[in-house]
Amino acid sequence: MIARSAAVTLALVGAAGAAFAHHGWGSYDAAKKLTIASAVEHVIWQNPHVHVHLAHQGATWEAVLAPPFRMQARGLSPEIIKAGTNVQVEGYPSTKTEREMRAERIVVGGKTFELR
Repeated sequence: MIARSAAVTLALVGAAGAAFAHHGWGSYDAAKKLTIASAVEHVIWQNPHVHVHLAHQGATWEAVLAPPFRMQARGLSPEIIKAGTNVQVEGYPSTKTEREMRAERIVVGGKTFELR
């Protein structure tokens, strides 16, 4: 009984920690649409979100995409979005982190993928 209570408590604490670590979208300026068309420099394909690094106006921007499970449900995979792939990312710039954006959609190979 004590072991079961400990396991349940541990699971609840872990879930609360994961929820706390995940951010909301309030720190992005939805009034300022941003579009970046560039070759992908680097991709981080992991939870909680996929991150794509793109060259834009002489600097590297980080686009925060959807979680991996949502990307795959939309037909995207690490084989489709990788370094060197030309993409167009549309979204909103961060109000807290310079050269970061929240991606709403990505165009790869002429096909548009909605991320939200």
